[in-house]
Amino acid sequence: MVKSDKILVGKIVAPQGIRGEVRVQTYTAGATDLRDLPVHSLRFADGAFHFVRAVPHSTVVIARVDGVNNRNDAELLRGVDLFIYRDELPPSDDGEYYQADLIGMSVMRDGVKIGTVSGFQNFGAGDIIELDNGDMVSFVGATVDMKNNVILVK
Repeated sequence: MVKSDKILVGKIVAPQGIRGEVRVQTYTAGATDLRDLPVHSLRFADGAFHFVRAVPHSTVVIARVDGVNNRNDAELLRGVDLFIYRDELPPSDDGEYYQADLIGMSVMRDGVKIGTVSGFQNFGAGDIIELDNGDMVSFVGATVDMKNNVILVK
């Protein structure tokens, strides 16, 4: 794995209040991941972010970024993509996996290959697999076979 393998973990979507907090749309399992993981952004020279607070709120996480103390500073962060490097992720538990590890896997339906995973989307109703042929299929109820590099969908 090379250091350039970046995994998107969230996006700052708006400032929150007047004290410099931001609203973050996360793509991780929990809000505390923002505090525990080494988060980066390409928008700034050193790229590093340090979240000193991250609390779930409705469909987003309300977070405080170290050094951001007012709404004007928080507004400058609107639209910032947050990522971590693949080699900085903790190991996944048995039966769990990172979506980034599924890119390139074959997708099968009823014993027939329907494509290869090129990405994922989530528009609020569950994860959707993007295929290399432009099709999209639901990831809900899919079975991942890491040994055989295959995802079985319904």
